[in-house]
Amino acid sequence: MKILVVGGGGREHAIIKKLRENPAIDTVYALPGNGGMAADAVCVGGDAKDIAAVTEFAVSHAIDYAVVAPDDPLVLGAVDALTEKGIPCFGPTAAAAIIEGSKVFSKNLMKKYGIPTAAYEVFEDMEAALAYLESAPIPTVIKADGLALGKGVIIAETREDAKAAVRSMMQDKQFGASGDRVVVEEFLTGPEVSVLSFTDGETVVPMISSMDHKRAGDNDTGLNTGGMGTVAPNPYYTAAVAEKCMDTIFLPTIRAMKAEGRTFKGCLYFGLMLTPNGPKVIEYNCRFGDPETQVVLPLLESDLLTVMQATTNGTLAETEVKFRDAHACCVIVASQGYPEAYEKGKPLFIADTVRDSVYVAGAALKDGELVTAGGRVLGVTAVADTLPAAIDEAYRKVADVRFENAYYRRDIGARALKAWEG
Repeated sequence: MKILVVGGGGREHAIIKKLRENPAIDTVYALPGNGGMAADAVCVGGDAKDIAAVTEFAVSHAIDYAVVAPDDPLVLGAVDALTEKGIPCFGPTAAAAIIEGSKVFSKNLMKKYGIPTAAYEVFEDMEAALAYLESAPIPTVIKADGLALGKGVIIAETREDAKAAVRSMMQDKQFGASGDRVVVEEFLTGPEVSVLSFTDGETVVPMISSMDHKRAGDNDTGLNTGGMGTVAPNPYYTAAVAEKCMDTIFLPTIRAMKAEGRTFKGCLYFGLMLTPNGPKVIEYNCRFGDPETQVVLPLLESDLLTVMQATTNGTLAETEVKFRDAHACCVIVASQGYPEAYEKGKPLFIADTVRDSVYVAGAALKDGELVTAGGRVLGVTAVADTLPAAIDEAYRKVADVRFENAYYRRDIGARALKAWEG
């Protein structure tokens, strides 16, 4: 079989490594891929958002199955275009991907179908938003409506910060057209949980839960990032919480999307807050999360391609999805300065002893040498029988990757460890 994975980051690298465990797969193409994936996939370059070019490549290379991993091409209709050409895909249609593509859509969906989430107001006029913030409860959360590389959410601790966030989105166009509308949302408290799920539009199979670490600095300080590390499973996500989420959030969401004529197939990501009033949805993603994928997929015992095909074919209820009873920790190694200004082009060394545990996100080949090419350069994952062992092993492995001005948080898993030990 020939597989196409659309995307070029650490999440895609994790997907590719797991897919390659299936002996029926002869070749995996990554579009665009990156220099650090070259040992695991044929990296073809290009632009994942150029749907016509993606489709043309898939057709000309007789691709048997395509995995569309990033949010942008999903929202732009990559699955629709590939399916139209007879290429089966993992991922939602554009009509279903709107659940991430528009926060206004997702909030209104939850309100309509009684799915628990934070109270909110939507604004298309900046002055109206600023006027609302004069008396809105503080802290509050400001969200750009559209896609913003995971950075379009600002938690405002003061009224001034909230107004500045609105101006940056609506006036300064920090996130382009994604900030034409903003959601001003109630600030929720409690442990955060990420739950990725496989779904064929009828059946939902949650994967192992995880805990992301969004802030750039230790002790959850600094700016929000695309994620600085993860652990799985999340110790706050108990069996009782999981059951409640299935009944009040997961199944209702899938049924709501079907009722709206937007049947969702693929991976639906639930970003949850376990509040004193029960679990509530913070956000939906229409795809695998990054870097959650880097701790969840290493724990998957079932064949990933088989499960993905079941979501496409509507046979998920009859397909075994089994996870290992273990723990995983992923530490992201970034370029100093991320998520703001950072340097690229630094020689990147990955020891052979840890290569199987490294998922490369931001790297390129220059004159045959691997160099850094992004803010989040790579993730290092370890799997162990206990959470402390997984964390210790991940940090031990981090010492075997090197580049100038490398930066990583040194407390990934610390909060989870307290809960796990408690």
